[in-house]
Amino acid sequence: MDVTAPLLLILGASRRLALVRRRLRTLSVYALACIATTCVSVAAHAQSVSVEQARAIARDATIYGFPLVDNYRIQYAYFVDRNNADFKAPWNTLASTARVFTPEDKAIQTPNSDTPYSFLGADLRAEPLVLTVPKIEKARYYSLQFIDAYTFNFAYVGTRTTGNGAGRYLLAGPGWHGKVPRGITAVIRSDTQFAFVLYRTQLFSPDDIDRVKRIQASYRVEPLSAYIGQHTSAATQPSDFIEPLTSEQERSSLRFFDVLNFVLRYCPNDPSETALMARFAQIGIVPGKPFDSNALSPEMRKALEDGMSDAWTEFADFKKTELDTGKLSSADGFGDRAFLNNNYMARMASAVLGIYGNSKAEAVYPAYFVDADGQKLEGAHRYTIRFAPGQLPPVNAFWSLTLYELPSSLLYANVLNRYLINSSNLPTLKRDADGGITLYVQHDSPGAALESNWLPAPDGAFFSIMRLYWPKPSVLEGEWNAPKMLRAQ
Repeated sequence: MDVTAPLLLILGASRRLALVRRRLRTLSVYALACIATTCVSVAAHAQSVSVEQARAIARDATIYGFPLVDNYRIQYAYFVDRNNADFKAPWNTLASTARVFTPEDKAIQTPNSDTPYSFLGADLRAEPLVLTVPKIEKARYYSLQFIDAYTFNFAYVGTRTTGNGAGRYLLAGPGWHGKVPRGITAVIRSDTQFAFVLYRTQLFSPDDIDRVKRIQASYRVEPLSAYIGQHTSAATQPSDFIEPLTSEQERSSLRFFDVLNFVLRYCPNDPSETALMARFAQIGIVPGKPFDSNALSPEMRKALEDGMSDAWTEFADFKKTELDTGKLSSADGFGDRAFLNNNYMARMASAVLGIYGNSKAEAVYPAYFVDADGQKLEGAHRYTIRFAPGQLPPVNAFWSLTLYELPSSLLYANVLNRYLINSSNLPTLKRDADGGITLYVQHDSPGAALESNWLPAPDGAFFSIMRLYWPKPSVLEGEWNAPKMLRAQ
């Protein structure tokens, strides 16, 4: 996640969309059958398609559904499961963390450790919420990233978009058509009944944390009825939240499709996906319906399992050919529905490698999965990244370089407790003879004289992410490119 995480991705959109459209034209709409008042388990309908068809549909449904299922895993940990170590607060209650992320934070892959976070799980079924932000000093970056259940970034509030003045924003779900009260700066609409709002508040230095705490305490969230001072009969509707999958189970368990059906219950169908949803229904993927894999024949179970495996093989291929080579970047993989334009592999890859990454206007994430020679990064070697004089990342806010160990994609615990180097560190970084800056990415210390520029790496596999917050046009237009990571040994 940009937490962020953020990463990156992503695929040959036009090539994949053409393939999906061809598949859709060749398959018919499947109607669900109900006997009297009892619906047949939707998984049983998978028996009506061929094994080959079921495998292909399962592959595409896995690519489509992974972001929704993984998002549910995180939201369940944050806002439902009070016994989870990562629990933040109940739905519709803002929770702030007055610290940056450390290796102990394990719910979200590739977390941002630059900005203390505030978290809001928004349940919009009963009524809208009113989000109040205070006036914040001009030099400090902050943002509210609005993310729906599909993992689309559907809105932003903050330094770049609305400025650092105070404001009140009404967040409404897809079915709300009420009157907007006075005092509301803007109305923000979610296409799904559950949404996630991720607040980032810039921390300048360790001794700045008390000021960040005061800002976080000034963020307010309240139901619309409380904001206008009226009692309401609207109440949060109960939900029997089903048990999420673990991140490992999401790759192979057929219960993936049961979780997907549960999540889709709260996601009104987008018109552009009507035919796609009809295709998915042929193997029992129907919003709000149970998916009972035990009702499947052994042959059909294997077909769906093979389809899930095919999806992950396809993801690995695109990561290798598109992302690792630098053909595509985070700028291609995060955004709203219109920007992604039904590029489902782009959405999946972004969720896998850095769920909740920002849209490119808010942040760009150059990634280091391989070195300048195309070799995977390993702690057995030493690497350098050098910014020539005048070539530091051009940003309006700030930049950072963060390291993650593999396969967890989490922060690496090290002797310095240093997980990143960012623009706030510039006064302490040692300059090269010509005024440039060289960063040292390696397992062992480069020596006391250079330790200020050292980003510790594990002794095994790792990758790094550069974050450029509020990038300048030279980044967005490709005039500035991140320097390569050079292997020194």
